[in-house]
Amino acid sequence: MKNSITKNFKFELIHQSSRSKARVGRIHTPHGIIDTPNFVAVGTNATLKALDSHTADELGLQLMFCNTYHLMVQPGAELIKQAGGLHKFLNRKNPIITDSGGFQVFSLAQGDTKDELKSRNNKQNEGSVLKISEEGVLFRSYRDGRMILLTPETSVQAQKDLGADIIIPFDELPPYTISPAKLKQSLDRTHRWEKRSLDEHKRNVNNQAMYAVIHGGVNREMRKESCDYLGNLDFDGYAIGGSLGKNHQELFELLEYVVPALPNDKPNHLLGIGDLNSIEQCVIAGIDTMDCSHPTRAARHGVLFTSQGQLKLLNSSYKQDFGTIDPECECTTCKNYSRAYLQHLFKAKEITAMTLATMHNLHYMIKLMKQLREKILMDLI
Repeated sequence: MKNSITKNFKFELIHQSSRSKARVGRIHTPHGIIDTPNFVAVGTNATLKALDSHTADELGLQLMFCNTYHLMVQPGAELIKQAGGLHKFLNRKNPIITDSGGFQVFSLAQGDTKDELKSRNNKQNEGSVLKISEEGVLFRSYRDGRMILLTPETSVQAQKDLGADIIIPFDELPPYTISPAKLKQSLDRTHRWEKRSLDEHKRNVNNQAMYAVIHGGVNREMRKESCDYLGNLDFDGYAIGGSLGKNHQELFELLEYVVPALPNDKPNHLLGIGDLNSIEQCVIAGIDTMDCSHPTRAARHGVLFTSQGQLKLLNSSYKQDFGTIDPECECTTCKNYSRAYLQHLFKAKEITAMTLATMHNLHYMIKLMKQLREKILMDLI
């Protein structure tokens, strides 16, 4: 294991639970401290949907995830650099993490992207992957049809322009159903790409930290190989990516053998997982941070998280319910508005409904993670 190369980035271990692998720590970054374990909200296009950056800061969201692929396509990483980087562009005071773009382009290649990327079927064949090679991935923009070459070097250069506190090396995303032989080929290429990404990063550290991405699917030996290889390079932290299993049980089993194989003195991050059914078990397994779009997406569909369970606001039973969303919550939404009013806003398709619901769900997640940190400090989990 090598030391990190980023001077203004440090992981501080506060407490290791005596009952599990759960731990409390602090990640020090140029834009502030991230208390761990922590939930990371996803702001795909340099914003949390339906919420402005100032409100997110006031809620206490310590780390936000932005997607390099989408920002390269619109408005362009170069424009964001001209604005002074992501923090100034979106007026965010707290830390930001960006991904490499690999997840999106390989999802595009496998044909399972979100609706917003389904413009591949138009006459210009926009949004399609044209070529995957050792160099990288050549794809056509889903927005204007122009060709973009995403390589380890161009991905890192884009993330330098974006200026996030934590950046991710370019990696390949193989499907769950891949054969062991092809998984090994993918793993080897991912390792080469991550080494190229790290080399590019070291040319201009730019006060940014880089997390390696551990791959290997659900294959125990390949995950161990990935931990060993990447753990001997001077990354600042480690993200667990790739296929994480087909259900919660496979995910939890994977974490049981992957987390202990990572360097203990550096932070780890679980990519794309953060639903309510997974969080506590992931924390118990030793995960420091995790990102997921589920809480904000659920809010936009009228599903609110409460101390009594999930509340589905569109249910007709709430039409005349003038009680607060959650009696145990002190967020702005709960202190000022009733269930009946929020249901009315959703039924009327008012944008304010999404804003108030998103504020509540993020407040819930931030409070939940604080409670989990307190449980770890008391050795309750």
